[in-house]
Amino acid sequence: MNETTSSKSKKRRLSADEKWRIYQECQMPDAHIGEILRRYGLYASDLQTIRRTVESGAIDALRLSKPGRKKVTTIPKEDFEQLQQELKEKEKALAEMSVLFTTLKKKVNLE
Repeated sequence: MNETTSSKSKKRRLSADEKWRIYQECQMPDAHIGEILRRYGLYASDLQTIRRTVESGAIDALRLSKPGRKKVTTIPKEDFEQLQQELKEKEKALAEMSVLFTTLKKKVNLE
């Protein structure tokens, strides 16, 4: 094999992100598909393969999603009560700090 034959036979491997970008570009209403394919060194058959792959992946993803309401996650009652207690303590501390801040603000304005 000479050098020209081996360089022509090497096909560029595209990442999933690149294929997705090509797919999106070709889906644009004013897309010049031939130009896009030339830029990436692809053929129309390559685009068809990408389109079939995207469609298949979307269908598989939709099959996995379950219709209806999502399951609500719950926490144990003890944890909920502990969080409520922490919230009350923090609200109390915030109220105290607000009083202190207001007092300091008044002192600064008087001086």
